[in-house]
Amino acid sequence: MGSGAGAALRVLADMDGVLADFEAGVLRAFLARFPGEPRVELAQRRGFSVREQYRGLREDLADKIVSVYESPGFFLGLDPIPGAIEAMKEMIQMKDTEVFICTSPLRKYDPCIPEKYKWVEKHLGPEFVDRLILTRDKTIVSADLLFDDKDTIQGVEPNPSWEHILFTCCHNKHVELKPPHRRLQSWADDWRAILESKRRK
Repeated sequence: MGSGAGAALRVLADMDGVLADFEAGVLRAFLARFPGEPRVELAQRRGFSVREQYRGLREDLADKIVSVYESPGFFLGLDPIPGAIEAMKEMIQMKDTEVFICTSPLRKYDPCIPEKYKWVEKHLGPEFVDRLILTRDKTIVSADLLFDDKDTIQGVEPNPSWEHILFTCCHNKHVELKPPHRRLQSWADDWRAILESKRRK
């Protein structure tokens, strides 16, 4: 697939933690809703699941943090990750490059799913609404690159077609990657070089 002669480079970008600042949004909303409760500061976040880390503080806090991000307005109200909007708009204009947003909705999908569409339209415009892929299993989506903040992505396909580029987020900063696995520190990092390195292969 992908980047042979005459083929466009296909790039997938995750949404939460890559384009939309889920971690800052969930902490801010938790503090507003449960001001007296123990909390996990962003610098102390470890592991992809915020729910499990809060459960480690106290069992009932898991349900409280879930109630925050299942609330109406949560996903629509997330701030963009710095540089994400500009990077996506530049990427989609690149020659021989196909760009899609590939995101996993919550199992309790309402209001999450309609708000993800509204967020994309608000910040990236209708062109990207048509490029939004919602799936619980990203391994079955065919592409060359996937930018995602989840350090381990599993599904029915044991060998996905894409190369996973770990996008740095507060919960994965401590994860050590072994070659050939690669990381993008932020959208200020040289994401263009990653695309070009894949295009040359």
